[in-house]
Amino acid sequence: MAASASGDKAADDSLYPIAVLIDELKNEDIQLRLNSIKKLSTIALALGEERTRNELIPFLTESIYDEDEVLLALAEQLGNFIPLVGGPEYAMYLIPPLESLATVEETVVREKAVESLRTVAGQHSAQDLEVHLVPTLQRLVSGDWFTSRTSACGLFSVCYPRVSAAVKSELRINFRTLCQDETPMVRRAAAGKLGEFAKVVELEYLKSDLIPTFVQMAQDEQDSVRLLAVEACVSIAQLLPQDEVELNVMPTLRQCVNDNSWRVRYMVSEKLTDLQKAVGQEITKNDLVSAFQFLLKDSEAEVRASASAKVTEFCANLDKTCQEQIIMTSILPCVKELVADSNQHVKSALASVIMGLSPIVGRNNTIEHLLPLFLIQLKDEWPEVRLNIISTLDCINDVIGIQQLSQSLLPAIVELAEDSKWRVRLAIIEYMPLLAGQLGQDFFNQKLRDLCFNWLNDHVYAIREAATLNMKKIVQTFGTQWAETNIINQILVMYKNSNYLHRMTCLFCINALADVCGADIIERLFLPTIKVLSTDPVANVRFNVAKTLQKLSPFLDQAAIDEHVKPILEKLNTDTDVDVKYFAAEAMVSSAGGYTI
Repeated sequence: MAASASGDKAADDSLYPIAVLIDELKNEDIQLRLNSIKKLSTIALALGEERTRNELIPFLTESIYDEDEVLLALAEQLGNFIPLVGGPEYAMYLIPPLESLATVEETVVREKAVESLRTVAGQHSAQDLEVHLVPTLQRLVSGDWFTSRTSACGLFSVCYPRVSAAVKSELRINFRTLCQDETPMVRRAAAGKLGEFAKVVELEYLKSDLIPTFVQMAQDEQDSVRLLAVEACVSIAQLLPQDEVELNVMPTLRQCVNDNSWRVRYMVSEKLTDLQKAVGQEITKNDLVSAFQFLLKDSEAEVRASASAKVTEFCANLDKTCQEQIIMTSILPCVKELVADSNQHVKSALASVIMGLSPIVGRNNTIEHLLPLFLIQLKDEWPEVRLNIISTLDCINDVIGIQQLSQSLLPAIVELAEDSKWRVRLAIIEYMPLLAGQLGQDFFNQKLRDLCFNWLNDHVYAIREAATLNMKKIVQTFGTQWAETNIINQILVMYKNSNYLHRMTCLFCINALADVCGADIIERLFLPTIKVLSTDPVANVRFNVAKTLQKLSPFLDQAAIDEHVKPILEKLNTDTDVDVKYFAAEAMVSSAGGYTI
């Protein structure tokens, strides 16, 4: 009797995890249902491999009617379930619930289910693939709802390489069927996977089956299908011999360049440098250069902006024997027009790359042709255009030196430094160390140093914070001797400012500069200022003194700590403000460089 009771209890215990899961999955609270799905792996471990296959997976397959968020989590979990059902030989048990998930209405759930199915397919043997996954794929292909057919498109490339010739033939027929589906969403999904499928199909079938399909999709009535065919164009061009690219790919590409839909032309522009590498130098010279000119002059600003951003990369990939001639005669005239474009995004995209042409065309062409364009963009009305030019100055500095631009740079830098938008001011601060290194100490001292001090007093905290880091980077560039002569005294005098925020900025600067200035400057210049600020009437300043001393201590020897740091911290440790006491105590117990404060 006792043994029987014990056996019943064990059975109850083994059923407990699945009972809890059932209860939670039926709960009205979506968060509870979501949490239970995320704990599936734990439940599967508790049940063991056999019961997971025979009980948990069937239960989950029957329960696929829930909120999209729960289904998404389930699709993700099942992709990691192969070890929990017993390894690759039992991976087929995961197909039924994932097949159901691949047919739901919500796109993200279907995509995650297909991703998990692809993972599961990778674990199948070639025989199991034909027995279990290929029938699943065929059911999805023949599904009544477009949702199943769109999901099917993502499975062809993982099944095709490992199945028999007869099954391969069926799969190619099925894929072509989906490419001609009456529903645009299915054709769009097929077009998106065409390039991926082309990579696993044998060359003879690529030419006989997929290229005609590609040509047909590039003429589809839906521009969303045509633009995805452009992506496939890159993959197909990479797979074909050069002479067949001209015959099979270029007519379709020329058609896409002149497509009525700007979205298709935009996709051509986005993929142009990839196409350039795929089709080779001869076709690039004969076809893509004229196509690129056409895109740079496109009527839609989005297309011109995309093409403008590719100018330097496209030019760099040209055949070196005719590179300069093509740039000067075909590309540069278009670039000159774009510098004065009416759309700010076009000019901004161009400004981010135009400097990169300097190393390609050389010193003389840069001075004669590109320098005037840089100067125009430095005076542009849009801050982003001026910022993008300044951010790539290192390209021109390597070719002609920055001195030719320095006088034109200054007004642009000053305007950006004083811009009413704080994000613009923040961006120019980030480029200041680069400018300082390229323009040199004298120019910086005369023209830019005061701007850096103004930022330390900015009314926006993010600007003041960036300005302190900026000071540190500039000291790294020019050295501590320059810092002591030119900036440290002006920073330290901020401790007298009536605004406590500026007094705190003084402390933040000391914190930042400590890393680069060394023990001598810390002890001789920083500690006297910190001592004065330790008696500041504002508690925020005092507890920042404690934090600063904690930061500085590792740079000091024990004698300096005993003489200067400990007395200040001991006094702060008796402060009336609780935060000041806390940070002082924390600094006192910290260990710095082997010395205990």
